[in-house]
Amino acid sequence: MGLGIGAVVMAVLVACGGTIGYFMLSGDDEDNPTPVASGSSSPSAAPENSESPDAAPPPPEPEEQPDNNNAVTARSSSDMSAVCDGSPILNAAAYTGAKGAKVFTFANSPERPQSWLTKSVGYNKPYYAKIADWAKVSVIGCLSFEEGSEGEPRKCDYKDSDDKKITVDYISARYTLTFYAAKTGEKIGDGGRVNAPAVRCPSFISYNRQTMKAYASPDDGALELALDKFTS
Repeated sequence: MGLGIGAVVMAVLVACGGTIGYFMLSGDDEDNPTPVASGSSSPSAAPENSESPDAAPPPPEPEEQPDNNNAVTARSSSDMSAVCDGSPILNAAAYTGAKGAKVFTFANSPERPQSWLTKSVGYNKPYYAKIADWAKVSVIGCLSFEEGSEGEPRKCDYKDSDDKKITVDYISARYTLTFYAAKTGEKIGDGGRVNAPAVRCPSFISYNRQTMKAYASPDDGALELALDKFTS
């Protein structure tokens, strides 16, 4: 009986010791342990001015941010259009020069001047960036509608969703292209004027149901030439 009780006690102690040891070991296995430099009073200890091989490197210098309360952090490619409204993008690529830069372009409209839609051209050009690669973009091109630039409306006949015949006034116009550094919002160049021709009625059209008007989009060819010139 005595031996049996002793064995049980010993088993409990071993079990407790194993549990304590487990928690002690697991406590040393924390994520990202902070390196600690230790010294010794024994004669074999390294001199005090010796640099410990385990010393932690100095923290990186904080990245300088633009002194602008309107600066925002982008979470997608569409967020980059905020530059056209005067908001720098904190996590955009730094602008180091026009040559070789990745560029996004956005255009507004006369009916929604504060709404900027993506205008992509030059798919085989060095400045072109895929939507998923928005963090590599350092230049934003803003196509702003020129007030009073509307041309004579072109009458275009369509059928609406109810198969009813309608006539839409398709209107030409002009846009002004301006380039900005995405990270700072600083103006870095002018792209000139870009026409939005309404020569022929498009097969698909988006129009205002109240005014029955639709505005032509900036010409892809003219925009591509402007981007080629700016980034060359």
